[in-house]
Amino acid sequence: MKIATFNVNGINGRLPILLEWLAARKPDAVILQELKAQQHNFPRAALEAAGYGAIWHGQKSWNGVAILARGSHPVETRRGLPDDPDPTQSRYLEAAVNGILIAGLYLPNGNPRPGPKFEYKMAWFAALHAHAASLLGSGAPVVLAGDFNVMPTENDVYKPERWHEDALFAPEVRAAWFKLVDQGWTDAIRALHPDETIYTFWDYFRNAYTRNAGLRLDHFLLTPDLAKRLTAAEVDRDVRGQPHASDHAPVWIELD
Repeated sequence: MKIATFNVNGINGRLPILLEWLAARKPDAVILQELKAQQHNFPRAALEAAGYGAIWHGQKSWNGVAILARGSHPVETRRGLPDDPDPTQSRYLEAAVNGILIAGLYLPNGNPRPGPKFEYKMAWFAALHAHAASLLGSGAPVVLAGDFNVMPTENDVYKPERWHEDALFAPEVRAAWFKLVDQGWTDAIRALHPDETIYTFWDYFRNAYTRNAGLRLDHFLLTPDLAKRLTAAEVDRDVRGQPHASDHAPVWIELD
């Protein structure tokens, strides 16, 4: 089973790229972030024509998450993170797909730091810790994935010395990431590529993609039973290089 996460940075504007990628790679389930579309503007018909059922949680201009399933329809189990400090923001969606519970998220950016946006990020992270613990405790096979807006280690960021004050790489944010992982989750990319420099995001500015000046922001966390079934974890870097592409590339895993 191939499961992917992709921050599309505007689903309607990037729809041709998304559909081309879906046709080429044929993931069984996909988690999308940054739809930047209201609920009624989601391109459901185009995705169904491509063979994907979908559920989505939209918001005007910002945020927005969706879960797609190839040849079936995701069975929604939760919309919104419990105890979200700002539930008006569309950042969390959960569904069952092919016997696996898929939890898709778009964690707040948090910049500028310090300030209200950073406080919201840390509050959201705390709410995620609580819910993730309950997911682990349920005994269900769970994939917790999406754009976490965190670079966990120096191998996940180009020129890390420039980022220590940023909300994506601040010490307390990285500590929150490892507190989450230490509940019992497996970071799929690092499980199979422990020492490689791997990026999933390249800024539009300063020719970042061509220079490979990137960040690893998009992650898969797996419950122990799914970690045992992990056979592949990769980034479709070439998608980022297409004209008018998102600043993120799709990331995917395969489970036996």
